[in-house]
Amino acid sequence: MSASPDSPPQPRRFSPPGALSGTIRVPGDKSISHRSLMLGALAVGETRVTGLLEGEDVLATAAAMRQMGATITREDDGTWSIHGVGVGGLLQPAAPLDMGNSGTSTRLLMGLVASHAITATFVGDASLSKRPMRRVIDPLSQIGAEFEASEGGTLPLTLRGISPAVPITYRLPVASAQVKSAVLLAGLNTAGTTTVIEPVPTRDHSERMLKGFGADLSVEEKDGERIITLKGEAELKPQTITVPGDPSSAAFFVVAALLVPGSDVLIENVGLNPTRAGLFGVLRQMGGSIEEVNAREVGGEPVADLRVRHSMLRGIAVDPAVAPSMIDEFPVLFVAAALAEGTTTTTGLDELRVKESDRLTAMAEALTLAGAKFEEHEDGLTIHGTGGDPLPGTGEGAAVVSHLDHRIAMSMAVAGLASRNGVEIDDVRPIATSFPNFIALMESLAG
Repeated sequence: MSASPDSPPQPRRFSPPGALSGTIRVPGDKSISHRSLMLGALAVGETRVTGLLEGEDVLATAAAMRQMGATITREDDGTWSIHGVGVGGLLQPAAPLDMGNSGTSTRLLMGLVASHAITATFVGDASLSKRPMRRVIDPLSQIGAEFEASEGGTLPLTLRGISPAVPITYRLPVASAQVKSAVLLAGLNTAGTTTVIEPVPTRDHSERMLKGFGADLSVEEKDGERIITLKGEAELKPQTITVPGDPSSAAFFVVAALLVPGSDVLIENVGLNPTRAGLFGVLRQMGGSIEEVNAREVGGEPVADLRVRHSMLRGIAVDPAVAPSMIDEFPVLFVAAALAEGTTTTTGLDELRVKESDRLTAMAEALTLAGAKFEEHEDGLTIHGTGGDPLPGTGEGAAVVSHLDHRIAMSMAVAGLASRNGVEIDDVRPIATSFPNFIALMESLAG
């Protein structure tokens, strides 16, 4: 649950724990959780899912698929069972589909509904109702679906699907995995070949999972573009899926284990999709000992257990080309760089200024307070590491400002573990929004 703006801030000090050791699992990947429910609901037979991320966004997807005919239940051991209706079998929902705050649910489900002969109304909370849906409405109108949207192409919105729909070739005008996925999902119930042309690669969970469920999908690279083709109408086969742990959540524990002397930690079942796992490659380049154990493929996604041991890191110039595959992990990379030997430079990070906070300035302020040495630029930070010595930490009465940004709070918690005097954070409530058991897991490793 998100922190209520009325509840008082919860300050907390994170202090050096001694060596970290043990085995943990981090919460499931949100992108894969959404798609497991949607594709399971379109397969004929029972799909079983363990490790589903049970956050509000994913539960909105489950509720919508139930309204359109799928039987979705959660068993006592946390396994989810999905009995699907088959591609083409979605039923007319009796009430509006409430998407809460989930842009992923909304855009992907619009794609699914568009090629079925049903009408659905999508509603959401105040924040979601401001987000642009025109980018999905445009291609789905080309297949023959009809829309009545609020002004500016936003929710509430009513979609009248069409079957048979017209297969299209669509070049993405914006780099968006959600738009790509909406078009491909519409193609499942469309006879013929649906093609999406992607000038800039985006997260490829939909392609991998569609193939995993048995769709006839191929990807080729041509003149620097990705061309994705899907043949409909598809028959999806039920799957047994273990949702991999979210690499963005694993990142904090990986960096903590690298920085705290004597640490040896195993993080089980981490998703290593190359469009998401850039941080681990950068940390290895810096000399980090991150070993992949029991590498395997689950539902078309690469997964492994990560064994991470304390390492002396060296500063590097981070290639800006890896930024898209680790954009959320830069705050915790800055902490790793602050304890490395030599200088680390990062560039091309303008996107970090428009996240939940301006993460470049927020991290610059936080690292200054903890005693790190660096310069802030328009598009990145240049960080001068301590050569492995702990950061001084925050003094009495001084607290890092988290700006209600969960990644700033968790990154500086890791900095506290690698400091002499600990790091005080003004408010740990935001951590609960993305990672409710973060502090408990960290304490379990500290024994």
